[in-house]
Amino acid sequence: MVILLKAIMISGRTLGQGASSEAKMSPEFFKAASFCALSELDYDALDVSEGGNVLVRTNFGEVVVSAKKDEGLPPGLIFIPMGPWANAVVGPETGGCGTPQFKGVEAEVERSAMRVMDVRELFADLKRAGGEGS
Repeated sequence: MVILLKAIMISGRTLGQGASSEAKMSPEFFKAASFCALSELDYDALDVSEGGNVLVRTNFGEVVVSAKKDEGLPPGLIFIPMGPWANAVVGPETGGCGTPQFKGVEAEVERSAMRVMDVRELFADLKRAGGEGS
């Protein structure tokens, strides 16, 4: 049975993502930016296993990221660090400021057996799909 969680996605900078942002092809950046933080309640409701992945889908795209519990998040709110994985699911509209809306994106989340793509694979996939990440 597929459990689908409706959530609001936010994104932002993290210490790990910021510290490794100069080396976006590195394993450190991959680990720091390719995850989705969920409340403990939502994580458990999705029945994600330790080290498991989730598929995050919005009106703008979808991406597989690793799932992490975050006791600081309330149920219904997910967090993906700024980077290519968050970019895959936010809209291209910038409101004239040059930065997409990284807060308040409606999303659906489900447990996934698919693996998380690295940066090169993610960009190639977005290019094939005609996305903005090309």
